Amino acid sequence: MSAPDIKDTVKALATELGFDLVRVTSAEEFAQDRAVTLERISQGLMDGLPWYTESRVERGSRPEGLLPAARSIICLGLNYFVEDTSAPDAAGKGTTPKGKVARYARGRDYHRVIKRKMREYVSVLSQRLDVQVDARWYVDDGPMLDRAAANRSGLGWFGKNTNILTPQLGSWVFLGQIITDLAIEPDPPLSKTCGSCVRCIDACPTGAIVAPYVIDNSRCISHLTIENRGPIPVELRPKMLDWVFGCDICQEVCPVNRKATPTPERAFQNVGLDSLDLVELLQLSEEQFRQRFQGTPIMRAKRTGLQRNACVALGNLKDQSAIPALVDALENAEPLVQCHAAWALGQIGGSQAVAALKRALELETDPEVQSEIEDAASCLNNMQT
Repeated sequence: MSAPDIKDTVKALATELGFDLVRVTSAEEFAQDRAVTLERISQGLMDGLPWYTESRVERGSRPEGLLPAARSIICLGLNYFVEDTSAPDAAGKGTTPKGKVARYARGRDYHRVIKRKMREYVSVLSQRLDVQVDARWYVDDGPMLDRAAANRSGLGWFGKNTNILTPQLGSWVFLGQIITDLAIEPDPPLSKTCGSCVRCIDACPTGAIVAPYVIDNSRCISHLTIENRGPIPVELRPKMLDWVFGCDICQEVCPVNRKATPTPERAFQNVGLDSLDLVELLQLSEEQFRQRFQGTPIMRAKRTGLQRNACVALGNLKDQSAIPALVDALENAEPLVQCHAAWALGQIGGSQAVAALKRALELETDPEVQSEIEDAASCLNNMQT
């Protein structure tokens, strides 16, 4: 089969198997992207991700180190955009406080979905070309510099929020890469840029986009609600709004994303996960948490992390109806959740909150929880004076 025919087969098969985007780049090392990423690590901008190491970046920037026979990288994109499905009560009454979930996490775990598709892709491609294709495939849980590959292949370009923006689907795409021993003519990078637009930078409530193309991971709501295993910094809590898993703000304001269309992939169409009942989250047992979210990205936050996030969202919403659930969490939950429940009560205020904090302060022995309770009580005193 000629080189053009091989490339045509590579691209046609991707579409046939349900991928929305496909481009090809060479297996040359990503020297510039490696240098930039290592600089971000040295600057502390990747703090909070202990697994994101210099050695991982070094490996991911050299395709031949991942596959010795590497000659090309097939870059794939899968649309994950879904519409919001939870409509509020028409009169705005009788609803319980809800927390938002990022769109990418509302369906099945995308790592499994995409890897299954890529495994099938390599198998069928070997049959179509009548040759055993040597390949390794990656999503964002592997060392491969996925956005660097997508950018160089012309699948999309770097937005100022560091997401890859694609002409067809905006940034609502999962990225996958197949490193292969096939010699395929590379596609050129795109000449598109974000120009002078800074909407994503201006819209980020925590100021995580510290400069164009630069994110301080420790301030990003997605990190704070998912990867962060400890307390959320007090100064950032009010800025997290009602997000309980991830954040879409910088994508929602992006002009390129106006052309978004709902994904046809059924695995990402899990209706009912766009917003979660915050009081219900606080009451979940470990078994109930697993039954509810098993097989979805939300599992990554773990139950205590999700309940911690629910407390912050409730504190920001200031809904008096949540006080009983927060009081119960303050008295009976794990220390991490207790700390944030105390903060939430301090934000909501009222006689019930004051009484609960006073009672908890008399009984609590954990020094970190005690400190949060004292700060919450002080906040209420300042509000009253």
